[in-house]
Amino acid sequence: MSEKVALISGGTSGIGLETARVLLAGGWSVAVNGRDAQRGETALASLSASDRAVFIEGDVAAAGGCREIVERTVRAFGRIDGLVTSAGYYEETLLENMTEEATERIFSVNAYGTVFLCKEALPYIKERHGAIVTVASDAGLQGNIGCSVYAATKGAVVAFSRSLALETAPHDVRVNCICPGDVRTPLVERQLAADEALTLQAMGSLYPLRRIAEPREIAKAVAFLLSEDASFITAVALPVDGGLTSW
Repeated sequence: MSEKVALISGGTSGIGLETARVLLAGGWSVAVNGRDAQRGETALASLSASDRAVFIEGDVAAAGGCREIVERTVRAFGRIDGLVTSAGYYEETLLENMTEEATERIFSVNAYGTVFLCKEALPYIKERHGAIVTVASDAGLQGNIGCSVYAATKGAVVAFSRSLALETAPHDVRVNCICPGDVRTPLVERQLAADEALTLQAMGSLYPLRRIAEPREIAKAVAFLLSEDASFITAVALPVDGGLTSW
């Protein structure tokens, strides 16, 4: 077994899967979590060091699901040194058009899922004096039209992470939060389907760096915050957004 073990929710695609790749390259073992077993097996097959990776099926939207995800990770590896909460749900619409079902799902996955998973994993992370990286959004730092409910959940993640960092600091456990802007994940790829070049240009025009992020750029920020190179960094909400929130 490698030196450290990370549990990554939402680990079968996008930022979560790319984080698994970066951590595996750095010698970690990883448990990638997702709700779909077939996607989980596909994700594992795409990882070059798959002998140090396992797929843990489960839904973070329920406290019991989070408990099972953590317990299965510990059964697989015996420990948890790092936690990355990258599972997320997004629906863009004005508040007046937001359904009750969509609102409940957004809060259940983005806010409650983050809280529940951190709570269940924390005893093991304390044992290892490890680190937690939550994944929020630029929407958690500034307002966005059509994102009022989503932004509320990501703002909750930011505030939760900063407060949890103060609670865990006496145990030498660091908690940080990253706040990406648009990232070229499967969700964004669907938006690009009609006219990729034109859509990328339009999206990029919103950013000082004139482009959106690649998943690996976010994953490297996550890996840094988990690493000993960030040993004196905690309670930070780090924008990884090409300057978007500083316009």
